Amino acid sequence: MDTIKKVAECLLSGGVALIPTDTVYGLAVLPSDENATDKIYKLKQRPNNMKLPVMVADIKDIEKLGVFINQNSLKILNSDLVPGAITLVFGFSSGKRPFWLNLREEVAIRIPDDKQLLEILKITGPLFVTSANKHGITGTYNNVKEILTELNGEPDIIVDNGIKNEIPSTIINCRLNPPVIEREGAVSKEKIFKILYNE
Repeated sequence: MDTIKKVAECLLSGGVALIPTDTVYGLAVLPSDENATDKIYKLKQRPNNMKLPVMVADIKDIEKLGVFINQNSLKILNSDLVPGAITLVFGFSSGKRPFWLNLREEVAIRIPDDKQLLEILKITGPLFVTSANKHGITGTYNNVKEILTELNGEPDIIVDNGIKNEIPSTIINCRLNPPVIEREGAVSKEKIFKILYNE
């Protein structure tokens, strides 16, 4: 069985995966599995009231989450920054959303530019994926060995693709008007402003 199938099978059965993304290493779980989600919080020692970001395979998957895709978010989604190291924060429309998003006012979503991860997402559907580091620590180790020394326990499956980027995605809150860059990461604010405002 290849890596993609192994990881997808683990996630679909309630496991936590340590996987490489196009930026940093991440911890992934199926959002609909509350026990699996709890494991991530324990591994990161992250407060339960801090919501987890979502990764999806394409724009159609974003639409299914019941978010409100406004003109600013459309500009980013239709740009060459997506898929890639850009995380968009959305509010919700009045339509239906998955139960695991019911208590939220907003959600951070990313389409990664990583072939292996995209294939996994096509099998599993949306995943909670968060950086593989202890909560409160600035930055993420770029290799599996050091990551495992920091986590509170071990993930159920580990994919080691060597040294990864240490710079996370850039987060843009498109729920706000004008949009606000909440974290400048791999994509510069200049690139984002050029797309949003033709600067």
